[in-house]
Amino acid sequence: MSTTPGPVHQPFSASAPVSLTERRKAETRMEIARAAAALFVQQGLRATRAEDIAQAAGIAPRTFYRYFATKEEAVAPLYAAGAQRWIEAVRTAPAGLSLPQSLEHAVRHTLTPGLGVSAASWEWLRTLIRLAGTSPALRKVWAEVCQVSEGALAEILAEREGGSAGHPEVRFAAAVAGAAVRVAVESWAATTTPPTGPEGPAALAVRNLRALRDFGWSGTTRSPGGRAEGEEGTTEGGERAPGSGEGTTGSGGGRAEG
Repeated sequence: MSTTPGPVHQPFSASAPVSLTERRKAETRMEIARAAAALFVQQGLRATRAEDIAQAAGIAPRTFYRYFATKEEAVAPLYAAGAQRWIEAVRTAPAGLSLPQSLEHAVRHTLTPGLGVSAASWEWLRTLIRLAGTSPALRKVWAEVCQVSEGALAEILAEREGGSAGHPEVRFAAAVAGAAVRVAVESWAATTTPPTGPEGPAALAVRNLRALRDFGWSGTTRSPGGRAEGEEGTTEGGERAPGSGEGTTGSGGGRAEG
C-alpha cells in the first residue's frame, strides 16, 4: 500500500489563491504537507522532526518554518483539502436538490474512494486522523480545520438557501452537518474497515445525515431576528409576546398550532 498522499484538488473557489505568488505558496504548503503526512505514516509522529519534513520536501528548514510553526501544523492543508472538497460539492450540487439531499450528494461524491480521494490515500488519511486522537498538538490542528470548515459551510448553506451566514440557525445547521460528517470519518478511522462498502466513511456519513432528516433545515432561510411561520415570540418570563399570535399556552391548557 502506498503511504504517499495522492494529488489533492485545489481548495474551493471561495478561498482559492488569486495571485501567482499565492498559488505558488499554496502549492509549496501542499508539498510540505504531503511530505509530512508520508513521514508520519512511515515512521510515526514522534520520530519525525520538522527538519526531516523539510528534507523530504526538498526545502531548507528555515523555509519550512516560514510556512508552519510546528511539524503538526504541516498536515493542516491535507486535513483542510478533504473538508473543502465536500463543501465545494455542496455548493455545486444540483439546484433541484433539497438541502439534506445536497449534503448527502456531496458526501457520496467526495468520501467515496475513487471519486474524491483514492482508496490508498484514504488509508494514510486514516492514520492521520488516528494520530489526531493521540496527539494533543495534532488534535488542535484537526479541530481548528474543522472549525474553519464549519464557517465556510455556513457561507455555502446561506448561498444555497438565501439566508445569512451569520444567522444563528445557519451556523447551527452548518455545525450539525459538519459534525455528522466529521464523526463518520473519525469513527471509520478508528476501525480497520476498508474505505469502501457499508461501513466506509461515505456510507457512515450518509447514515448520520439521514438521521437528521427531521432537523429543521428550513430555518436556515430565516433572516436575523425573524421567526418561522407559526412560531410565536415570548417574553423573558416565558409568556407570549403581545401580538405574536395564537400558540401553545402554559400548562393550564390552550391549544398548540398544528
